Amino acid sequence: MLDEKDTAILGQLTEDSRRTTKAIARELDIPRATVHDRIARMERKGVIRKYTAIPDYREVGLGVTAFILAQFDHSSGTSQRETAEDIANIPGMFEVHLISGEYDMLLKVRGASMEDIGRLVVDRLRDVKGVARTLTCASFATVKE
Repeated sequence: MLDEKDTAILGQLTEDSRRTTKAIARELDIPRATVHDRIARMERKGVIRKYTAIPDYREVGLGVTAFILAQFDHSSGTSQRETAEDIANIPGMFEVHLISGEYDMLLKVRGASMEDIGRLVVDRLRDVKGVARTLTCASFATVKE
């Protein structure tokens, strides 16, 4: 369980993982050594899994985002988890979530155009064993990611 200081430090790193321990310590009014030790402990415990860069996807040619709801075909002879893992290996697939409700999976995809996303859905996703039906929702804008 995280205490108030760990939560504050994690919040700072979530906002910008390149922040130095010195900057975090100054912002939170916590000793730098304490910030360093707490970050190291959160890394060891797996609270902090990795540090990563978040690109501007428009600048790298993947400016269109869509979310896809997918139903799993229980008679397919494969498991839902295996189907999800196969989907996760499709280029352009950024997130794969197993969910509850009418649909079984929520997928986040990116492409250069809606045509690219359409090809991903029609030519790749629907060919994955276990995918029964899909519903694609285009994203107009990302307010928070």
